Amino acid sequence: MASAKTVLRVTGLAEPGLPSAVESLLSAVEGVEYAHVNLGAAKVTINYDDSVTGAEALIAELKRAGFDATQD
Repeated sequence: MASAKTVLRVTGLAEPGLPSAVESLLSAVEGVEYAHVNLGAAKVTINYDDSVTGAEALIAELKRAGFDATQD
């Protein structure tokens, strides 16, 4: 397992419950070990197995859920 870390900037997290929804969404992606939202910075830090997934796939997953996400 090759562990990697990325930080994504995510807009639209101000509504109650959305930070935990984003963490749950990303944690359910195969290969993701950990996802944590920093609401004040509008960023999510993700630790993942880069042999299974990658930053582009995580961004695509957030976009499918209706969030605007970019790599920080």
